[in-house]
Amino acid sequence: MRTWHLFIVLGALLGLLVIPEPAHATNGDNLISVGPVSRAMGGVGIASPQDSASAVFANPAAMCFGPYCPSSEASASMTLFKPTVKAKVTNGTGSYSATSEEKTYPIPTAALSYPLSNSLRFGLAAYGVSGMGVDYRDTGLDSIYVGAFPQSTGTYTILQRMKVAPALAYQVNNDLSIGLAVHLHYASLDLGNGPKDGITVGFQPGIIYKPTDQISLGLTYISPQEINHENVADFNSDGIMDGLKLESPQIFGAGLAWEPNMTWLIETDVKWINWSNATGYKDFGWKDQWVFNIGAQYRGFDSVVLRAGYNYAPSPVDLNDNFDGTENVIVQDKGMPRYYYETFRLVGFPAIVEHHITLGATWDISKTFSVDLAYMHAFENKISVDGTDFTGATASIESSLYEDSLTLGLSWLF
Repeated sequence: MRTWHLFIVLGALLGLLVIPEPAHATNGDNLISVGPVSRAMGGVGIASPQDSASAVFANPAAMCFGPYCPSSEASASMTLFKPTVKAKVTNGTGSYSATSEEKTYPIPTAALSYPLSNSLRFGLAAYGVSGMGVDYRDTGLDSIYVGAFPQSTGTYTILQRMKVAPALAYQVNNDLSIGLAVHLHYASLDLGNGPKDGITVGFQPGIIYKPTDQISLGLTYISPQEINHENVADFNSDGIMDGLKLESPQIFGAGLAWEPNMTWLIETDVKWINWSNATGYKDFGWKDQWVFNIGAQYRGFDSVVLRAGYNYAPSPVDLNDNFDGTENVIVQDKGMPRYYYETFRLVGFPAIVEHHITLGATWDISKTFSVDLAYMHAFENKISVDGTDFTGATASIESSLYEDSLTLGLSWLF
């Protein structure tokens, strides 16, 4: 019977692959986490993830220490994500401002954790993991300049990434577990000429160590994963469409979880995201990020679990104040005027939010079924730079972003 359950869940996960939707930026262009449990706790989960989706995403070694053990768990969720993006460009011809078309993006997640033996577990997750973009078409920002990209302000940009991650975890003893996830990574980039996609592979090892029954320590690493988006735009206006390589950066993460009793769980994570060494992001002046998050879980009721969290990461977008818009900038062997370079990266990809608060709850309908809910708000952040446009006239560029999301999920023990 358990085998049939497994096949049903695997079929649902494969069905998820046909609906890759764009996610949007939170920590850089990465979501703070996937699944409602971790998202309700500020994105924590490296030391003690509380469901199968969080385990495969945050630290595959943790599958052996999940609260669902020794059972199997399948989970599925949908996040409704709504970013609000605004921009203003002032140059020698005037001042132009607009709000990007407001959309609510559905982001699906599904995951499975299944015991192969007393000490070995298999996991599988499919999830939207990162993305960003704007749509300023048919606004004031869409008619400032004449000519095709890059002689524009980045009026339409969509980057989306999705991963399918099979994973294994091995429990060495009662205090130690190791794990490895393989990332099958799909990405699509559209700069107004249609989506250009690609696939690559990465890996994520992890380790969990429990020095006491109340404390859990976790470490994990995600390898860099590069995809070449061919024929995505004519960067140097020579009439030939150019490719753009974008590399999902390497990430180091560490976590600490403290469970003083059966009622409370406190977790905190820290991650280092190496944007400055990632192909594509380093070309557009992104800085490394340190991500700090903390979350709490309260089990003081018979069938309801409450959660809250906070997540902070400084904006990775470097600001080149007093830029000379008449200069030429080389991006992956292609030259583009600095003014268009600045408007493209600040208006087209404003991954700038820093502070996030999260809330959530779980309702245990029965011993095997539960409903999970999470809400996230990323507070508005604004950036602005001054310089000159391509004629040498005084120019300024401003962008702002805030975000809201609501996640609903179901979990099934079998």
